[in-house]
Amino acid sequence: MRRKGLIGFYLLMVFLFIGVVQVNAANTRSYGWGLPRHETGVRPDPGRLYESILAKHRALYIDKINDHYLYLTFDAGYENGYTEMILDVLKEENVPATFFLTGQYLEKNPDIVRRMVREHHIVGNHTYSHPDLTKLSEQAYAADLKKFEDKYYEITNLKPMKIMRPPSGIFSDRSLEIADRLGYYTIFWSLAYKDWDVNHQKGADYAYENVMKRMHPGAVILLHNVSEDNAHALKRIIVDLKKQGYQFRPITDLILAHELYV
Repeated sequence: MRRKGLIGFYLLMVFLFIGVVQVNAANTRSYGWGLPRHETGVRPDPGRLYESILAKHRALYIDKINDHYLYLTFDAGYENGYTEMILDVLKEENVPATFFLTGQYLEKNPDIVRRMVREHHIVGNHTYSHPDLTKLSEQAYAADLKKFEDKYYEITNLKPMKIMRPPSGIFSDRSLEIADRLGYYTIFWSLAYKDWDVNHQKGADYAYENVMKRMHPGAVILLHNVSEDNAHALKRIIVDLKKQGYQFRPITDLILAHELYV
């Protein structure tokens, strides 16, 4: 009887160990953020898996409450000569935006960063070195974000808002958990198109059409500052979306909507 009891105990330990391994594997599995095609005016559905992962964390991609709110965000890994033009349009149209910057951008363009802040835009952490966050230890992850924070403070004498966007949209349950522990909101997007390839720009009309056909209530719009197409299409996009009744809001309103929703 004692032997049978020991065998049962060992089997239980094996099953528990397998369960832990399976949970850890699910926790560390990485994903690339992306959304399926959807009709104009309809909120995209990322699917049950992505929704279930994001629901456990301070991770956002859309405003599910305010139908007429839009959030304009730019990823800026480096400067290609168009950010000042983008800022000119935003100023003229009185539109707030969020710029997710890398450490390289901070290092090489401090004057533009200071202009973003001076004109009341929000700067988000796109990491210092643009790594795959799912492959970093928690210590290295935290150090990369902290390095960005320190450089931003050096340039602006301000602490950055605790929002971040994972490089290339790569994430895992674990990487979002670490962001949570570091006090960050992870901001994905619900509208984007292939605009980052500077060698294959197709004109302002192309940018305009790709943004407008994907537009939907509560959209978090991702554009890249390196795109000439975006820079030349931006004013028309903003003006026409305002005519449709949309309001461009700061990313803080998205966070507030999330807190109310949950």
